[in-house]
Amino acid sequence: MKNYSRIKKSVVNVKFALTFFVINIVLQFFYRKVFLDVLGSDILGLNTTAMNLLQFLNLAELGVGAAVSYSLYKPLNNNNQKQVNEIVSIQGYLYSRIGMVVLIAAIILMLFFPFFFSDIKISLWYAYTTFGVLLVSALIGYFLNYQQIVLVSDQKEYKLNYAIQGTKIIKVVLQILTIYFLDNGYIWWLFWELMAIFVTVFGIKYILDIEYPWLDTNIHLGKKLMIKYPDITHKTKQLITHKIAGFALNESSPLIIFAFTSLSFVASYGNYLLIILGITALLGAVFNSTNAGVGNLVSEGNLDKIISVFKELFALRFFLSCIACYGVYKLTPVFVVHWVGKQYLLEKSNLILLVLIMFINVTRLTVDSFINAYGLFNDIAAPIIETFLNIGLSILLGYFFGINGILVGVLCSLCLIVLFWKPFFLFKSGFKFDFIQYFIMYSKLLTTTAFTFCLTEYLISKIKIDPYLSLYNFIIYSFIIIFIFFILLLIGFLSIDNGMRQLYLRCKLYLTK
Repeated sequence: MKNYSRIKKSVVNVKFALTFFVINIVLQFFYRKVFLDVLGSDILGLNTTAMNLLQFLNLAELGVGAAVSYSLYKPLNNNNQKQVNEIVSIQGYLYSRIGMVVLIAAIILMLFFPFFFSDIKISLWYAYTTFGVLLVSALIGYFLNYQQIVLVSDQKEYKLNYAIQGTKIIKVVLQILTIYFLDNGYIWWLFWELMAIFVTVFGIKYILDIEYPWLDTNIHLGKKLMIKYPDITHKTKQLITHKIAGFALNESSPLIIFAFTSLSFVASYGNYLLIILGITALLGAVFNSTNAGVGNLVSEGNLDKIISVFKELFALRFFLSCIACYGVYKLTPVFVVHWVGKQYLLEKSNLILLVLIMFINVTRLTVDSFINAYGLFNDIAAPIIETFLNIGLSILLGYFFGINGILVGVLCSLCLIVLFWKPFFLFKSGFKFDFIQYFIMYSKLLTTTAFTFCLTEYLISKIKIDPYLSLYNFIIYSFIIIFIFFILLLIGFLSIDNGMRQLYLRCKLYLTK
């Protein structure tokens, strides 16, 4: 019964995540268009810069949320309300300290705004007000909204979306309308940003009071309680390395590409990356909603069930990732031609490498979610090695081979750490199970995918539709090739993979109930 409840919660979370994701994507398209047309590219660029500066400051969080989330799985599963209150009190204490660090760092950073924004053509007050409003939103998360972690860890994230994503949608709609139809559009943008912050705070508080009337935290006791729960401090220290290395990893590639290529190439590369990141975010919206369910499952300690669910989730993510990557490989060049013109096309070798990197990044998350569920953050050498390999190989190969060399450098680091080390580490330290089983499963799925790819390529070569001719042809062509690949891959996976067959039976049972 508990297993059924876990599946039901995961499905509900996925539904809500997908719904809000699609609505936000559509709204962002109109929002960006109106913002550019009415307020101009300078203010939009200023907003983007302010958000990037805050992302840098938020690095101070250093994995406290992940450590607390891991610590909450077991007490929530056992309905131990006292432990939940104590653990969240520790988070409140730590977040209050982090919030003060972020605030002080932000004030110091604002002293340098005249230097950072010396070339902007608009008044400097735009920079201060934009950064100030976004800073308030970030600080609210540290000082007031930290209790929302209970909803996430308890697989009730969909209820959290009412307050956060629901408010965001209403905010964006109001911003679009007021920017477009009223004078002083930017003042209205600031006003609705502030209003959304306070509405979100009250919304989260209301949901928490309904769901957990017993939730009563005291941040003043947090420091003393840390002695009782040393694992939180220990896990946080381990996560610091992962956070810093991850930040360096994600931020280094764009800079290296900019250093070795031209501005025109960066524009073309950015178009491709926008498509890939959008699809990656879509897959993330589907699977991230299952992370809390994985954590609750691991907290039960039933290894047979854990291995079974791992195989099912891995097969499903592998399946959807293959379909997404095939679509990007076949359809991105056509889409770019229809969207911005053929002058922005990349070489086919660039696209192949980008798709391979995307594939590894989207399939890795199943392993990562189980590593997080087990609290296996002690492999601090792995992210450091990955970062040095990524940056070192990208610079070295980029110097000799240009963009392809940079992408190969990224791919090499991913292959070594993500494809080999991470699964080995999970099976050895988490499952305590023979790693060869994972290797066999991965090889079977990869071989089936390669065979399906070749068969699909042969079949669609017989289709006499030119997707470049018109947008209508592109839509019809896209539907046909994705449908063919989907059906063939589904048949192949069901034929050779036990995890996919178990998932099929589980879904059938769930739908029957």
